[in-house]
Amino acid sequence: MNRTITIRVVASIVVLVFATGTWLTNGQLDPAWIRLFSAAVLAASVILGLWDLWVWRLPLAQHIPGVPRCIRGTWQGTLTSFWIDPETGQPPRPKTVYLVVRQTATLVAVSLLTDESRSTSTLANVRTIDGSSSLTTVYLNRPDIRVEHRSKMHHGSMVLDISGRPACRMIGRYWTDRDSKGELVLSARHKKLADDFSEAAQLFTEEDQRKPLE
Repeated sequence: MNRTITIRVVASIVVLVFATGTWLTNGQLDPAWIRLFSAAVLAASVILGLWDLWVWRLPLAQHIPGVPRCIRGTWQGTLTSFWIDPETGQPPRPKTVYLVVRQTATLVAVSLLTDESRSTSTLANVRTIDGSSSLTTVYLNRPDIRVEHRSKMHHGSMVLDISGRPACRMIGRYWTDRDSKGELVLSARHKKLADDFSEAAQLFTEEDQRKPLE
């Protein structure tokens, strides 16, 4: 939630509490009013906490200007690298990847999981400009020990355009400080948050098994 919305919510709650207090005391000044201040702070804290963790994700709240697009969950997609292998003269084959998005109204953290590495965001932001939403991240990639001899730890950035309301697809590109770049297409989403590549793959395997045969 941005600062403007936060101020408006807190102010509205405080005004509501004190207005109620005024009504209960027939508009007369009373030292007991000071007790309402603590009630206002408590009410604001509870409501803001509920908003930050849950309410902002509801379909109705998603249409409020300034509320970030909800992309929370585990996404399945394809990573296509444009890097050219000097030994073969060909790019690597596209691979299945999973993007795990942990998101509240104020914070977002992203992990990109492949069969060889994990990329964890150091900065991440979901923003909407002129009605179009995007996810922007700066990340640190940590390869598995078994592939460190050919894939070193590195930093990178990623920008993904978000489509659908609720979000159903993300498409964009990434680039790294190893002078490599590529494309990401994410088109399947699961509400659960996976901890690693195997768990993420299992989520979508179970989902496919539940689909009826055509």
